[in-house]
Amino acid sequence: MFKIDALGKACPLPVIETKKALREHEVVQTLVDNEIATQNLKKMAEQLGYIYQMNQDAPSHYTVVISKANADLTEEEPQAAEMIATVDDYIVVVDTNVMGRGSDELGKNLLKGFIYSLTEQDVLPEKVIFYNGGVHSVVEGSDSLEDLQSLIEKGVEIYACGACLNFYELTASIGEVTNMYRIVEMMRQAPKIVKP
Repeated sequence: MFKIDALGKACPLPVIETKKALREHEVVQTLVDNEIATQNLKKMAEQLGYIYQMNQDAPSHYTVVISKANADLTEEEPQAAEMIATVDDYIVVVDTNVMGRGSDELGKNLLKGFIYSLTEQDVLPEKVIFYNGGVHSVVEGSDSLEDLQSLIEKGVEIYACGACLNFYELTASIGEVTNMYRIVEMMRQAPKIVKP
């Protein structure tokens, strides 16, 4: 059994680390410190058709064990992922430097987590487009530069609105600077648009 200590790790790290481990191991045990993490791991196990077990060892200590229900499933995963990629093409558009409404501090952490989670998807977006306040993610000092570089290395195209960069007096450190005409064109041609 492969063991992961995800105590103190924020969402979505426990799920991502467990999913990665399940690619190479039949049974994975993950330690987490909150009930939300156990629920997220349960959802992942259900989506993959795996067996889920959870034990609460202490008020903030949970042990989750996920095992593959069918060993043949691992052989089918690459083919299934390939099939999904042909019908699940999408682009991502980011128009702000926070995700959601409420706390800006939380919103910045959520957006960072969202961009990191993109790097761990089985089906990557074709493009990620940043405009308005979203261009803050592509400049020097952004917490997401490393994740965006990882996406580029995996073949994802990164674009930033040139007029938006100029408005905020910023310079893109990663990706390609583009214009609103091209952004509209890319969005119009996309089979699906995901917006955090």
